[in-house]
Amino acid sequence: MKVPVQSEQHAPSQRASVPVAQAKGPGRFEASVEGVDEPVSTKETGRTNDPARTMAEILAVATHEFADKGLSGARIDAIAAATRTSKRMIYYYFGSKDGLYLAVLEEAYRRMRAIESDLHLDDLPPGQALQKLVEFTYDHHRDNEDFIRLVMNENIQRGDYLRQSSNIQQLNATAIRAVRDVYERGVKDGVFRSGLEPVDIHSAISAFTFFNVSNRHTFGVIFQDKASPTKAQTLKREHVVALILRFVCH
Repeated sequence: MKVPVQSEQHAPSQRASVPVAQAKGPGRFEASVEGVDEPVSTKETGRTNDPARTMAEILAVATHEFADKGLSGARIDAIAAATRTSKRMIYYYFGSKDGLYLAVLEEAYRRMRAIESDLHLDDLPPGQALQKLVEFTYDHHRDNEDFIRLVMNENIQRGDYLRQSSNIQQLNATAIRAVRDVYERGVKDGVFRSGLEPVDIHSAISAFTFFNVSNRHTFGVIFQDKASPTKAQTLKREHVVALILRFVCH
């Protein structure tokens, strides 16, 4: 499904994969995105000629803007002001508001999976590996509320923008592979019960750790003794670990 273009400040072109800037002298670049014909000057913003850093800063600020206000409420003007760039430069790198939003989603998943891949689960016995994976997911979600809000917002969009990503499945394949490797070792060792699908284990982990953050405010209002003024703890970390282990183990 192709999502219709939003009304707020969209460039005339769709976002390709993140464009590569071609240097054309001090402070100027040749746009490689279709529909952005004029070179972008960094003189207008006072920024140094560092495309990688500029794109990273735009993504960081845009992540919070989209997480806080949603796709329709987020403003390119606000992102440009916070990063000392311009709307024209943002469109140069990402093509459109939709393109920036999709890049933010992809980057959020990429960051999580990159950290997850460094857990070295293969070095641990299956039970300990599964516990470490659950603890990591719980901590990541608790400490990155913007990620939860981004996913919530994209679910409001019914996943229509994420569906346009050419690599979102590849980005997240490592998550299922990690669970599968741990689970199969556990079944072989007689620690885990057989008959479960890795995606079901992943879903259970996601459900508990996601709910802990996504419902913290409403849950806190309804059950005031469960309210947390700082980090989400609607569900205690050790309880989530115990629930998952009981689900998977004999």
